[in-house]
Amino acid sequence: METSRSDIDLLIVDDELDFREAAYGYFSRRGYRVHEAENGEKGLELAGRQSLAVAVVDIHMPGMDGIELLKRLKAEDPTIEVIMLTGGGTIENAVESMKQGAFDYLTKPAKMAELDVLIQRAYESRQLKRENQSLRTLMKRHQSATRMIGESPKMKEVLRLIDRTAATDKPVLIEGESGTGKELVARAIHEASPFADKPLVVINCAALPEPLLESELFGHEKGAFTGAVATKPGLFEVADGGTLFIDEFGELAGPLQAKLLRVLEDGSLRRVGSVKERRVKVRLIAATNRDMEKEVREGRFREDLYYRINVLTIKLPPLRERPGDVSLLVRHFLGEGWEIGPEVTEVLESYSWPGNIRQLHNALERGKILAEGSAIELKNLPPEVIDGRAQRQRTPGEPIDLETLNRLHVIEVYRKHRGNKAQTARALGIGRRSLYRLIEKYDIPDPEPTTASEAT
Repeated sequence: METSRSDIDLLIVDDELDFREAAYGYFSRRGYRVHEAENGEKGLELAGRQSLAVAVVDIHMPGMDGIELLKRLKAEDPTIEVIMLTGGGTIENAVESMKQGAFDYLTKPAKMAELDVLIQRAYESRQLKRENQSLRTLMKRHQSATRMIGESPKMKEVLRLIDRTAATDKPVLIEGESGTGKELVARAIHEASPFADKPLVVINCAALPEPLLESELFGHEKGAFTGAVATKPGLFEVADGGTLFIDEFGELAGPLQAKLLRVLEDGSLRRVGSVKERRVKVRLIAATNRDMEKEVREGRFREDLYYRINVLTIKLPPLRERPGDVSLLVRHFLGEGWEIGPEVTEVLESYSWPGNIRQLHNALERGKILAEGSAIELKNLPPEVIDGRAQRQRTPGEPIDLETLNRLHVIEVYRKHRGNKAQTARALGIGRRSLYRLIEKYDIPDPEPTTASEAT
């Protein structure tokens, strides 16, 4: 994403009306978002309401002088860059301002074109500081490999769409069942994009309650709520200039949908407990396992937000619709030194995998742990995978579609665990919410639990 002057909020603080008016007109015509103030107090007040990138400050002003304003601006936002203006006879004050953190200084009368170049350099310096700050934060996050495995026709189409969408900065919506690899696709899009060297930030909406999710996305000020002991930038700010991946996008509550729409429309946001407008430029990728068109029709999701994010859509196929890819994934997950026999391969390839790639990976990890040597045997596989094989053998020659097979398997595992949803979800390799949706989708009745706790 290239920087344009329209991305830059510029503050001009000078007690000379003629200079302020000339600077405001010049830089407004050049495309900057210009704010101006006649003294340090009003300049500081503006900075408290608006996130600013660069400030041009006169050193000599009545009341709060420029050096004091510089200190206060830096205390408010350490990333703001400040250019000082000084008379020809007071260079020592300019040198002092540099020691206090000023980006540079110009002597009056300053040429607007020269000041324009300096502002551009200051903004680039500010962006570099923010990126370094973001990268330090992101170093704490686990970065998984982004290699996409698959040669089936549907996966080839997914890979083609990744290449096409990566070249743009438009929002992307990834749709697919739980465990199909939506985050992997998001990482592949980011790493193939022109801003792959910028941050990629990941958040899962289903993992956090609404108040905490709002704070994570948009940040909060110190004292904004109980437990807010320090100011914290949100993930939109951390991802500024890069990509924000929002997983389980369909779980967003109504108020958060409205705030997200505003960020997508003009890049502006407010931290929780703050009145200050901040601006970000973020490429958004969202993922969901819900039917978003149905969510919109039934009033659970904003139509305007859905169409704003649904510019480019990638539909991930479930593993059961990817013939031949299971064997490729097995070889990838097992790595060197592991063997599986023909009988195990047949079971793995014919199983319906309702938990998709995540369930396959978990099944192989279990097999490696339980294997007595370097060969995974049928007995090392999870019971539900072996049971699925037995179920198919009980009806030889009977035609059955994969959707029906998937439903029968979910019912069997659900009954085996006597209605315990937590145990069923773990056995299937899916989340609790995904299990609830499968139960609703397949209209599966609850088996009679033997104790009250088993129905949880």
